[in-house]
Amino acid sequence: MRYSLIFPKTQKNAPTGAESINHKLLVRAGFIDQLMAGSYTLLPLGFRVVEKIKDIIREELNKTDAQEVLMPLLHPREIWDQTGRWSDPDVKQIMYQFKDIHDKEYGLSFTHEEIVMNLLGKFVQSYKDLPIKVYHFSTKFRNEPRAKSGILRGREFMMKDLYSAHISEEDMYIYYNKVIEAYKKIFERIGLSIKVVEASGGVFTDKNSHEFQVMSEVGEDTIYYCQACDFAQNKEIFKGEEGENCPKCKDGKVKSAKSIEVGNIFPLGTKYSKKQNVFYTDKDGKQNPLWFASYGIGPTRILGTLAEVFHDDNGLIFPKSVSPFNVSLISLGKNEQAQKIHDLLEEQGIEVLYDDREVGAGEKFAASDLIGIPARLVVSEKTGEKVELKKREEKETNLLTIEEVLSRLK
Repeated sequence: MRYSLIFPKTQKNAPTGAESINHKLLVRAGFIDQLMAGSYTLLPLGFRVVEKIKDIIREELNKTDAQEVLMPLLHPREIWDQTGRWSDPDVKQIMYQFKDIHDKEYGLSFTHEEIVMNLLGKFVQSYKDLPIKVYHFSTKFRNEPRAKSGILRGREFMMKDLYSAHISEEDMYIYYNKVIEAYKKIFERIGLSIKVVEASGGVFTDKNSHEFQVMSEVGEDTIYYCQACDFAQNKEIFKGEEGENCPKCKDGKVKSAKSIEVGNIFPLGTKYSKKQNVFYTDKDGKQNPLWFASYGIGPTRILGTLAEVFHDDNGLIFPKSVSPFNVSLISLGKNEQAQKIHDLLEEQGIEVLYDDREVGAGEKFAASDLIGIPARLVVSEKTGEKVELKKREEKETNLLTIEEVLSRLK
């Protein structure tokens, strides 16, 4: 891809009013644009990153036999009345609710439990129809009172939500734990180090849930974790104090840290199926409620988290797996070799952002650093038949043949 064709180009200054690192850097680098507080356009570079995040999520969920669907975002009130959540004060604070021209009431989706259960009620009859695992990537709307953390906290954002239905609590938890392992693999592939943290169920369930937290000083959550084992709880349910012995292993000390939530999962039990009258017939002909669970990951929130965690004074530093391009190629002066190298890399399946603009070297280097592509190649009269290779997070450069470059990049 030629950088001269990319829309838009990098900006020198952060947008007015931007407070968070992700807001400043992602806007300056041309990944997102703010329409209003809590509402952002994913620009071409940002879209490429989010699509790669989605592909990783999709690949790992499909391994658990989950199937992808796409559900409506506009919901009729009557389905939400079945569970009583339409009138729940906590829900009304975050759900956009309104009437159409026919005076019929609707809500914009902030989650899809009721919609999935309604769908299951149309197709599930027997125990032979279960388990079912479906997920989708869709927009969520939440009337967020504190939309000030860039793309981390939005009123409108992308969410992957997975839902599973089962014949028993045991079967539900078998899959629930399988999703925990799938989530660990997802975040590992993306390049994020996470802690699985026990949390409250919020407006979703009265059972404890689990959050997937990335430790960061800019995080709005506080978690308490053990240095010696996998114990971790968020501040809402932790009963002890920092520095005391771990309540699980008894050996390690409990520490606290700020963190960013990038995923969560909820064991919902039979609450939704009972209230929405969705039952299955077991082997003995008896009617039983479905056991239900939900699992969320925010791809756009992950984009913001990557910006917060991986950056330096010069800009973003993307992990290889989700970088918008694999390589940044810079030509200094008119150089026919640059185009040949671009074409060769593309033929080898290496995604290249080729800065072909007629601007100074400093401007090209600054744009490459700000965008945060993992590797930079420079071609000039000085490099001759060779190519200068520099990793984004390193200062050292190497003068290599194109064959050596291909070997290193692969």
